[in-house]
Amino acid sequence: MNDVSLAPVAAPVKAGGAFFVETVTWVQHWTESLFSFRTTRDPGLRFSSGQFVMVGLEKEDGKPLVRAYSIASPSWHEELEFYSIKVPDGPLTSRLQKIQVGDQVLIGRKPTGTLVLDGLRPGKRLYMLGTGTGLAPWLSLARDPDVYERFDEVIVTHTVREVADLNYRELLSGALAEDEILGELIGPKLKYYPTVTREPFKTEGRITDLIASGQLFRDLGTPPFDRAVDRVMLCGGPSVLADLKQQLLDLGYEEGSIASPGDFVLERAFVET
Repeated sequence: MNDVSLAPVAAPVKAGGAFFVETVTWVQHWTESLFSFRTTRDPGLRFSSGQFVMVGLEKEDGKPLVRAYSIASPSWHEELEFYSIKVPDGPLTSRLQKIQVGDQVLIGRKPTGTLVLDGLRPGKRLYMLGTGTGLAPWLSLARDPDVYERFDEVIVTHTVREVADLNYRELLSGALAEDEILGELIGPKLKYYPTVTREPFKTEGRITDLIASGQLFRDLGTPPFDRAVDRVMLCGGPSVLADLKQQLLDLGYEEGSIASPGDFVLERAFVET
């Protein structure tokens, strides 16, 4: 299941003080449980790659129904892109998954979040470890020139249950490095490491296990985590985030924030709705 939605323009949504009203420009249904969409972007919206905003729809009573979504497009892009799960009974995603080109959605005016470069100390190598739709902020950061100016190597990992869930695989495994605008900057610096937990694949297992066994580093040809040079960003399910954070703490890593940069940062803002 892999189709792009094209549809006529829908009735306008009323604007709210806390939200921009944007128009859907592209919808991609990857699987029965995953989809992406893009919207127009108000010129007044400023954000840093890796941040999230509230995204949603207006209910019949006129109140907004929103949840936090990482912005999957880089800060320089003229459109906003989002990567979402489909929850059949979810208050928001049960409706959001039905949007079509021309429909309107609410976009929060105040981007925020901890997955930004300014939350990290300087380093040589940047690891972005994501599970499921936790890939979204990496899609933003991996397309941001500033990332490659700050780090010599950029490693994006994406752990999913099934091979069909490895969305954006072509982009990260080669298309970005060949991009006519970004390619020269990205070049050999970007490495993509997909893993699958419930189906046969060239790399199988939870990212925590692959780190613990050292397989991640052997496959990449990089040394094990070294707090002196390696910086880490984490985004995904609560259980894997907790395990990854503990692995880093056990190595002496310190969690960072914009106010106090550290060796790693993680995002806790997401729930399935």
